[in-house]
Amino acid sequence: MNPGDRVRVDRGATRYEGVLMPSTTDDHLVVKLDGGYNVGVDRAEADVELLEADTYDVAAAGDAEGASEITFDDDLPTVALISTGGTIASTVDYRTGAVTAQFDAEDVLRAVPELAGRANYRGRVVANILSENMTPDVWVDLAEAVHEEVERGADGVVVMHGTDTMQYTASALAFMMETPVPVVFTGSQRSADRPSSDNVMNAVCAVEAATADHSEVLVCMHADGSDDRCALHRGTRVRKNHTSRRDAFETVGAEPVGEVAWDGGDVSFRRPVDGHGAADLALAADLERDVELLKFVPGTGAAALAAVDDAKGVVLEGTGLGHVNTAWVDRIAELVDDGTTVVMTSQCLEGRVCDRVYDTGRDLLDAGVVEAGDTLPGTAYVKLMWALANADDPAAAMGRPVAAELQERSVPWT
Repeated sequence: MNPGDRVRVDRGATRYEGVLMPSTTDDHLVVKLDGGYNVGVDRAEADVELLEADTYDVAAAGDAEGASEITFDDDLPTVALISTGGTIASTVDYRTGAVTAQFDAEDVLRAVPELAGRANYRGRVVANILSENMTPDVWVDLAEAVHEEVERGADGVVVMHGTDTMQYTASALAFMMETPVPVVFTGSQRSADRPSSDNVMNAVCAVEAATADHSEVLVCMHADGSDDRCALHRGTRVRKNHTSRRDAFETVGAEPVGEVAWDGGDVSFRRPVDGHGAADLALAADLERDVELLKFVPGTGAAALAAVDDAKGVVLEGTGLGHVNTAWVDRIAELVDDGTTVVMTSQCLEGRVCDRVYDTGRDLLDAGVVEAGDTLPGTAYVKLMWALANADDPAAAMGRPVAAELQERSVPWT
């Protein structure tokens, strides 16, 4: 018997049934039960019966580029599934228990059989890393991979990503790409071996969103604590606001742009979105890596700015309307004079920067600081990387919307 086979294991009066998984020792069997949990059994005490052999040939799957394809119906749309790692990708590989970059359409459908019949799928690996190990280099690789999949005819793209830094990557793609088809990020807060896992619902809703009539870069995650709908957030306006809740993601400053119903998969939008084919496919994937995000807190002296002396760009996360200690102003002016683009955002979750109200703010404007309106600090950090590499006037680009990151007005909502 081999990993992937379905087996029945009797140990004394206890019976287990599930999928045989790899074991790190020769003395124990590991079986994934139907409920999602694993059980380890001493081989010497186990009576094992093969119920169904696994016929999937991992070695034969995929091509030299790490991509694969499986087709169900010529009338269905084609969705490219791209993995970067994270909890949802680990559930895809959890069939064998291995943490590996092997990721293809067959793996996805084995892990999430509810996806079958919704689209034709192609699978591709860009990275197999934990979310905290994400880098701008991977953002570029991902943008190029998405561009290639759309060029190959994908009707939509789903990016499976770790949740901790998903908002940064979604922002990066929103700035780097113009896409005629949906690009939808999804992940899971809880892995497949937990009864409360959100991986299946998020993956299915993401595919439904990737085949809907829009051409946005969106994040698709649970809308609330129940299993009834997923929210669709614009990639440049979303923030992960809870460490572990399934509905951890929120659109800041507005309601989510839309949602996907779990029962039926209906996709609806609350606000206007660009339709399918509204833009021509284009890629501007250059990024200036020498950008820093610096948060001001009371008691931090201007000496903290020494850490960004040689940076091409700095995003400041100031207090309130966009303030830092007045002792910082002269040093900021020196940075600007030396050619550093300095952008001001706010630590507040709602509202926008306005440095014209108080003396400190006016002094910061005189020093050359660029206001970022209600752009989220993390999004402004990514945008500045992109603007320094692609815009003729990076400072001007930071003050105008490029990918819906900067709202025209900040309006209270309920």
